[in-house]
Amino acid sequence: MKPACLSLLACAALSAVSLALANEQKNWNEKADAYAELGKAPEKARNRANPLENDPEAVAAGRLLFEDHCAECHGDNAEGGKRGPSLRAPEVQNSTPGTIFWLLTNGVVRRGMPVWSRLPEPQRWQLVRYLKSLGIAQTTREREAAPKQ
Repeated sequence: MKPACLSLLACAALSAVSLALANEQKNWNEKADAYAELGKAPEKARNRANPLENDPEAVAAGRLLFEDHCAECHGDNAEGGKRGPSLRAPEVQNSTPGTIFWLLTNGVVRRGMPVWSRLPEPQRWQLVRYLKSLGIAQTTREREAAPKQ
């Protein structure tokens, strides 16, 4: 092969690697941005306990509210959708109930998350209870490695 062809192939390969790395960095930054708002909850809000924590009906009621108000953006299983991030991510599931309640109440308007302060407070707590009941989503690798029952 001519040296010019080898140089061209090397440049093309380096360009492809650079684009792939840039895309991976962009995806990581978008994920970090999607959950950054959780860290902005004031301490007083973070420390709030869910008054419906022990209400056996709160999870079912929260599921219905999620289906009506949240699934369109966050997906039917809360694993992320067209416009909203996964609510089964560790960043959400490891957040306090008060933090999630604060985020529901205040929204993230610049990212398309509506303010839900008009939703009655008990319903917002039901949503929090439902979301916390979901747990962290398993990766495909974890699901495949899990023993079959």
